[in-house]
Amino acid sequence: MGTRRVLVTGCSSGIGLAVAARLAKDELRRFKVVATMRDLKKRGPLEKAAGDSLNKTLEIKELDACCEASIKECVNSLPNRRVDILVSNAGVGMIGPLECQSIAAMKELFDTNFFGLVRLVKEVLPDMKQRQSGHIVVMSSVMGIQGLLFNDVYSASKFAVEGFCESLAVQALKFNIKTTLVEPGPVMTEFERKVYEDAEMMDLSETDEETAKIFREVYLPYSKKVFTSLGQTTEEVTEQTLKVITAKDPPLRHQTNRLYTPVTALKHADPTGRLPLDTFYKMIFKHDNVLNATLGVLRMLQRKTGKKL
Repeated sequence: MGTRRVLVTGCSSGIGLAVAARLAKDELRRFKVVATMRDLKKRGPLEKAAGDSLNKTLEIKELDACCEASIKECVNSLPNRRVDILVSNAGVGMIGPLECQSIAAMKELFDTNFFGLVRLVKEVLPDMKQRQSGHIVVMSSVMGIQGLLFNDVYSASKFAVEGFCESLAVQALKFNIKTTLVEPGPVMTEFERKVYEDAEMMDLSETDEETAKIFREVYLPYSKKVFTSLGQTTEEVTEQTLKVITAKDPPLRHQTNRLYTPVTALKHADPTGRLPLDTFYKMIFKHDNVLNATLGVLRMLQRKTGKKL
């Protein structure tokens, strides 16, 4: 197989930046990377990460996943409009009590996280079908499998992404097009840091006192513990993504963090949904000492494995 052109979105920071730079520096030179972002003024960190690969195996282009014209213009600028691998990564986060979130903000989130993906796939899928080849790689989340406290809207957008890809994958396979949902757990990025920073300063006046207290005194400290114990680096997620992209027979779903797998496995263990619901409720509200002990064990496991998950 010759050099494959990879279009990556959301490359100004985080996972998108790391994936684009890593593929461009591939030792076997298997990829020609088109790294895209909405605002080209933010290209500095990517240029630095790309190093010598810049303008050789990596080129930077403007693409706004919320704008069909922008996507079309970017794809039209590529030779023969060829995209062998699409890595859809652009996304935004949202956490907090539902009553404190505006419908406008929720729609904006879905416009990026869900409809951004749909616009991209809609643009590249017909060409992939015609060529009878392609790979659609989507940065999803374990929250697309299992909902999490105070992540109602973000999780809903990832559930939508999962349903869309699972449905489309059947049709795509008929045209020899592979589909993969990469599902990270907690990832230590500027994206995550900003989401939680905003959450700590959030106006909670629209919700009741008890919910505000749960958010501030239970959820936020709980999240910090989880990130400390289970959080992966962008480099770790990137290596897992590279394995998926280079696999002979890539899976539909790939969780990047094995330490998080037992959490998502709860959902499949009980079709009624009671097991994960009761487990999360008790861990968060009744047995904080059990949660702390569990996270402590996971921290030890992570140190022993050198975070090679």
